[in-house]
Amino acid sequence: MDYKHELKLLINGQIESSAEVLEKYSKDASLFQVMPDCVVFPKNSSDIEKIVGYVAKNKKDNQNLSVTVRAAGSCMAGGALNESIIVDTNRYIKGIKSWGENSAVVLPGTMYRDFEKESLARGLLLPCFTASKELNAIGGMVGNNAAGEKTLKYGKMENYVLKTKMVFADGKEREIKPLSETELEEKKKQDDFEGKIYKELDDLLINNSALIENARPKVSKNSAGYYLWNIKHDGVFDLNKLIVGSQGTLGVVTEVEIGLIKPPTKSKMLVIFLRHIDNLGEIVNEILKEKPETLESYDDSTLKLAIRFLPELMKVMKTKNFFKMAISFIPEVFMFFKGGFPKLVLLAEFTGDDENKLELSAEKVRDSLKRFHPATHITQSAMDEEKYMTIRRESFSLLRKHIHGKRTAAFIDDVIVRPEYLPEFLPKLRAILDKYKLFYTIAGHAGDGNFHVIPLMDMHNKKNKEVILPISKEVYELVHQYHGSITAEHNDGIIRTPFLEQMYGPEIVGLFKKVKNIFDPQNILNPGKKVGGSFEYIESHIVSE
Repeated sequence: MDYKHELKLLINGQIESSAEVLEKYSKDASLFQVMPDCVVFPKNSSDIEKIVGYVAKNKKDNQNLSVTVRAAGSCMAGGALNESIIVDTNRYIKGIKSWGENSAVVLPGTMYRDFEKESLARGLLLPCFTASKELNAIGGMVGNNAAGEKTLKYGKMENYVLKTKMVFADGKEREIKPLSETELEEKKKQDDFEGKIYKELDDLLINNSALIENARPKVSKNSAGYYLWNIKHDGVFDLNKLIVGSQGTLGVVTEVEIGLIKPPTKSKMLVIFLRHIDNLGEIVNEILKEKPETLESYDDSTLKLAIRFLPELMKVMKTKNFFKMAISFIPEVFMFFKGGFPKLVLLAEFTGDDENKLELSAEKVRDSLKRFHPATHITQSAMDEEKYMTIRRESFSLLRKHIHGKRTAAFIDDVIVRPEYLPEFLPKLRAILDKYKLFYTIAGHAGDGNFHVIPLMDMHNKKNKEVILPISKEVYELVHQYHGSITAEHNDGIIRTPFLEQMYGPEIVGLFKKVKNIFDPQNILNPGKKVGGSFEYIESHIVSE
């Protein structure tokens, strides 16, 4: 009997394998196309237990069986692609189960935009949302260890996951929560699959503690590899620190309890237009002294793109006064005619409950930057702020929609180095890209030194495909020279997994493989991500459109 028919008899959800469905699920927001065998839409966590349990039981007889969980399908690294079974949580396993005073219990298929609407109505916010927050689901945010514009102040997704429920590779759902040393020892005594995981993982951490600590990336954000550094801290063993960012390779998260903040009520933004980036590190450090909530950036190519498609940007802003919004750009237009397009635009947002103090913070930073002679602007309204942040958030979407004959090529899209290295790092990064004659935009989180580099490429041209790996190797070698990470928040997926050894070295990648084997000895959970990827697989699955 065909395995799809057997699965259909086990679960309450649906299984689909039409050409149309498989084509849709063969792609995400990445460069890749990987055709699955079927897509399953489970109704609940019990269905997921049965799916994973079935695959675990039948793997020996059918080596092609594996499970990749998918929520919104917005991963830019190919993390939600698989040649076997795709488990889509977005159809049924979504919604908010309960609210606490500063927390919520959420199902993985829940779209962030829906969750944010509900949380803001309660005066609460999950602040680690990404620029593409309209497209993300909570499950993907957990899987990728999401971060974004407010991460500078509030941190990444790992800081907000309090508990999870996860279906392990044996097909059983279990709760994962922080454990005391006593509770950990009790877990390790269990004579079952869960006990084995806790025992073997703790042994690995103890026996390799110095090696692991020395390999800790020296940047504020990192999603590369397995996050082994903070599982044990201050007498607490928190497996969630490993599960967050693991891209579904260690289990299928079925429920997550997340902590929330009460966001400030007012904001003021200082916009800084830099004609060169020679003093960027000093400028960033001056701004950080006043502790902005966000410090975002985008380059001249992004700004030109925004002006070119200004009417569409204003539709995204949903402004009620189209004419007033258009007029608000006039001062910038005059500035650009007078001094030329800036090489980089910085957006420093200060938040709090006292507008006068925020104004003073913005003015203090502006005054401290006068010796660098940048053009500056302090926003005077929410609409004024929104236009700048919309340019930052929508740059990738504009590229994807409007540049005909070429497509966005996300392969070096998430590098990070410490901000003080940026004046040296960014010109060298541009030199590599310019050597290959690429058209690209650079935007990102300047306060963290995290930049999203998005080239536009004609993927019908074989030569363009052939330069993806050489460019990646050169860029990641540059990142390594400046002690950075190859991915701050977009994770490894297909596109970066083979480069983890270049970043960490063989010993740490060897530990990653051991971790994967502890949790998933049959390699049934999202194979080829974090460990087991190859350059050959990248080359053979790049789209040609």
